[in-house]
Amino acid sequence: MNSELLWVLILLLIAIVLFTTNKLRMDVVALLVIIAFVLSGTLTLQEATAGFSDPNVILIAALFVIGEGLVRTGVAYQVGDWLVKVAGSSETKMLALLMFTVAGLGAFMSSTGVVAIFIPVVLSVAVRMKISPGRLMMPLSFAGLISGMMTLVATPPNMVVNSELVREGLVGFSFFGVTPIGLIILLMGVGYMLIARRWLGKSSGAKNAKSAWQRRTFRDLIRDYKLAGRARRLAVRSGSPLIGRSLDELHLRARYGANVIGIERWKRFRRVMISAFGSTELREGDVLLIDMSDCDVDLRQFCSEQLLEPMILRGEYFSEQARNVGMAEVSLIPDSALLGKCVRDAAFRSRYDLNVIGIRRNGKTLEGKLVDEPLILGDILLVIGDWKAIRQLQAKTHDFIVLNLPAEVDEVAPAITQAPHALFCLALMVAMMLTDEIPNPIAALIACLLMGRFRCINTESAYKAIHWPSIILIVGMMPFAQALQKTGGVDLIVQGLMDIAGDAGPRIMLVCLFVLCASIGLFISNTATAVLMAPIAIAAAHKMGVSPYPFAMIIAIAASAAFMTPVSSPVNTLVLGPGNYKFGDFVRIGVPFTLLVMIVSVVVVPWLYEF
Repeated sequence: MNSELLWVLILLLIAIVLFTTNKLRMDVVALLVIIAFVLSGTLTLQEATAGFSDPNVILIAALFVIGEGLVRTGVAYQVGDWLVKVAGSSETKMLALLMFTVAGLGAFMSSTGVVAIFIPVVLSVAVRMKISPGRLMMPLSFAGLISGMMTLVATPPNMVVNSELVREGLVGFSFFGVTPIGLIILLMGVGYMLIARRWLGKSSGAKNAKSAWQRRTFRDLIRDYKLAGRARRLAVRSGSPLIGRSLDELHLRARYGANVIGIERWKRFRRVMISAFGSTELREGDVLLIDMSDCDVDLRQFCSEQLLEPMILRGEYFSEQARNVGMAEVSLIPDSALLGKCVRDAAFRSRYDLNVIGIRRNGKTLEGKLVDEPLILGDILLVIGDWKAIRQLQAKTHDFIVLNLPAEVDEVAPAITQAPHALFCLALMVAMMLTDEIPNPIAALIACLLMGRFRCINTESAYKAIHWPSIILIVGMMPFAQALQKTGGVDLIVQGLMDIAGDAGPRIMLVCLFVLCASIGLFISNTATAVLMAPIAIAAAHKMGVSPYPFAMIIAIAASAAFMTPVSSPVNTLVLGPGNYKFGDFVRIGVPFTLLVMIVSVVVVPWLYEF
């Protein structure tokens, strides 16, 4: 072993220790690696920084933006709503559908992002079903990891391995090259978790589910402010005196206690939600979401006079419209100009584009018509309206402060009306990648630009969506592969593998590579593991005189098989708290499943990619 190789191995060991101890951020460690290689003369500046020009880095960054577009347009959340609706009260059906759904979404967007979206869904389902959230949280994380085995762009390790094949002058994997194996492992994972869930929690865990998610919800606010039974959904019929007049002109709240908080309107062949501003003019066919605060008003007479037609309202007090219509609690400050004014004089709708629908004073909810109620210090107002207006309210601190935003704020899709465009962009990207005529990074960039053009994302959200630490980590770990090759480290490791399994055949070598990759993945990220292991696997294949494709594929699968510890992947770490798990729970459930994945992979991969 030469001195340069010894230095590279020492540096690798130091990086692993720093990754494991979390003394420094992973991206900082990656940048320090680049500096160390250049200053020591092990690599040239061009070699050490080559990762910044790697096309796969651009592809990974673009895919973060695509995933954000699916979140901002509500596609991911709508899938979650569908899941709850279809599964009903069946835990078995919920577990299976949850895993299939998460794996499907994770095939095209960040698995970490998908799991983060579904955590509140799973917690609410657990409370409703009166089961421990732990019975569903680990299946959720396992499905997120398996999603990395569904398509070429599902996870960075796949793209790293594919990039190494291309660098060796070989043809890369197809877009769905890994999908058959991923589907088999997904089916196996669903069956495994249906059995293993009995060791993950008891039915009494519903209390844990509530304590894990204590933020107030729409349901809590509806109960506390006694809003139940006040919501109405009324359509504006032809000939209605409301048509062509603005809400400020109509004075519906003063006349009937009818407070319009949202309007459904047909636009381009679909119904969209628009904000109810004072200047908003009503049209024929509009569906008004109305808060009827005056119980003495005869609804039939009101509808008859204004030619309104009652419509079906699903959910309690517009909770079904929580993605479009938001709520917030605000409190007046001592110097507020609103003190002493009544709700009518405060002109909340005109000034802030929001409506006051409830007031709590000294811990009690005021009932009846509130428009003429003077506001005093200590009052807590419940306002309702467009989420954007609520966000803007947080910056207006001269009159009041926003005390509480309900949990539903995390599910708000600011570009929900652009969901069809987001799906079109995703489908177009996949189609371009399947043709092999357009490079994958270019296809992803085209989809990003189209999402921007269709207003699925904006510039600020696009840049924030990119997980820069992950990008820097990939760029910083790439020099290790180059350094190991340059100093003979890859040849040394390959020779060690040949001494162990060279005479036993290629399948045993696949087992050794899987075990080595999964073991390294316990200490460093799966992306960094793939960067290190891909050139070793391909070199081992050349040494044995067999095709490198099965060897490269086994690395891609093993890198995603981070099931064994809660720190093996951010996906596992996310569910650790909400699932009320201990470290040993992942070891107990994850190790057997990892062994099953290894066995299936070693059997199936050579069928798809012959030696």
